[in-house]
Amino acid sequence: MQRIVAIDCFPESVEQYRVGYAVVAIDVIRAATTAVTAVTAGRRCFVAPSIEAAFQLAQRLHDPLLVGELQGEMPSDFHMNNSPAALAARADIFRPVVLLSSSGTGLMHEAGKCAAAYLACFRNYSCAARFVRGHPRVAVIGAGSRGEFREEDQMCCAWVAAELINAGYEPKDMRTVQIVERWRDAPPSACTTGSSANYLIKSGQARDLEFVLAHVNDIEAAFVLESYEVIMAHRDHRQTQAHAPAAEQQPLPHYDAD
Repeated sequence: MQRIVAIDCFPESVEQYRVGYAVVAIDVIRAATTAVTAVTAGRRCFVAPSIEAAFQLAQRLHDPLLVGELQGEMPSDFHMNNSPAALAARADIFRPVVLLSSSGTGLMHEAGKCAAAYLACFRNYSCAARFVRGHPRVAVIGAGSRGEFREEDQMCCAWVAAELINAGYEPKDMRTVQIVERWRDAPPSACTTGSSANYLIKSGQARDLEFVLAHVNDIEAAFVLESYEVIMAHRDHRQTQAHAPAAEQQPLPHYDAD
């Protein structure tokens, strides 16, 4: 079977990859980085598609930490913003995270409905690429923000896709080829002129940008979405997810999702 890799963007694009594809969800600034940082530290991390779902899920957890932003602002009654740097500095790793973001957790929520769903950012892109090689078709999807396929997500998508192409995968379309050619050799700092980086700097959150740039390929782990929880992947996940029906592999979360 021919092995295919596609690059796409926005949560709504996941629908076309539900059958036959493993989906890699990417939101570098900041949801995916926050999620993998939480799990690497030893926390449980759940992703919510809406503020209502976040509060419903929090009610079912013991002493949860509500983490997130909507349109850049921390919602009322949340404990902290969607900040990987601030989360990494906290010592209360026994508290599970309920994570909400404007677009990243929406993408993760959609990806979680697929038979095989993974999560990647600058911190683990290379390991993620190696891990998904067991799937014949892979879609690497950026979260996007305000209608833009942001530079940092294009870069991370390109890096994952480039590793797969080097391993023998064929690009699905010209868009995938163009994004890989543009970004595959770009340094992490190439994203600092983009809209996401500019927002963090102007809003006094440059610490998160610094965190993203200082943590590149420093996690040797892949992460999967199971029942909308982000967990470290094991080798068995590739075979199990590749052959399980989506409804069995990714049951609906225990809240009233849209």
